[in-house]
Amino acid sequence: MMNKDVIIACDFKSAEETFRFLDRFTTESGKPFLKIGMELYYAEGPAVVREIKRRGHRIFLDLKLHDIPNTVRKAMAVLSRLDVDMCNVHAAGTIEMMRAAVEGLTREDGMRPLLIAVTQLTSTSEERMQRELLIGAPINETIVKYACNAREAGLDGVVCSPLEAGMVHEACGAEFLTVTPGVRFADGEVADQVRVTTPARAREIGSDYIVVGRPITAAADPVAAYRRCVAEFLANE
Repeated sequence: MMNKDVIIACDFKSAEETFRFLDRFTTESGKPFLKIGMELYYAEGPAVVREIKRRGHRIFLDLKLHDIPNTVRKAMAVLSRLDVDMCNVHAAGTIEMMRAAVEGLTREDGMRPLLIAVTQLTSTSEERMQRELLIGAPINETIVKYACNAREAGLDGVVCSPLEAGMVHEACGAEFLTVTPGVRFADGEVADQVRVTTPARAREIGSDYIVVGRPITAAADPVAAYRRCVAEFLANE
């Protein structure tokens, strides 16, 4: 799997809507890498994952598991049978929970999808984190600590804002993946995310994968928007 790519967030409410969107991409030379989140997975279940895999797409299954270690281990063992390419947990679940996730996700042949951990959601500002979650450290320090915990637990990388990708690589190494939502075109709307940047700037800071939803899925021409995003993020690759 290439270690730099654009992932389209398929935040649709039904399989029908998702496939209608994907049918626009039949002329693309390569099938786009897709993120399936809670809304679509809870609406349609594992069947939609299997059908999207059958169509030849790589899948990031974004369910953000966060529970006691034993529950996460058992849930990951189920998800490992879906043949997805990437899935995730919340780093706040502790190193023990993340290790359990790795154990559950690893198949009998020793293979498993990439596993990454969410540090802080891109909708969370430092002020909210400190006032509402009572985390007193600066947000960048918290994100780097969560990333180091994920690396210690044996994970492959983290979800973070593009703005933190460089510092995560500095702390955890160049091979430790940064998967970054919070990406908008320079002329686009920020919506409900507060730690955002452009595809080109995300590349410069060090993002390995960018996750892009509404700027592509809500565009008048989603295929053109996807191509623009790929061109800006993968320039000179």
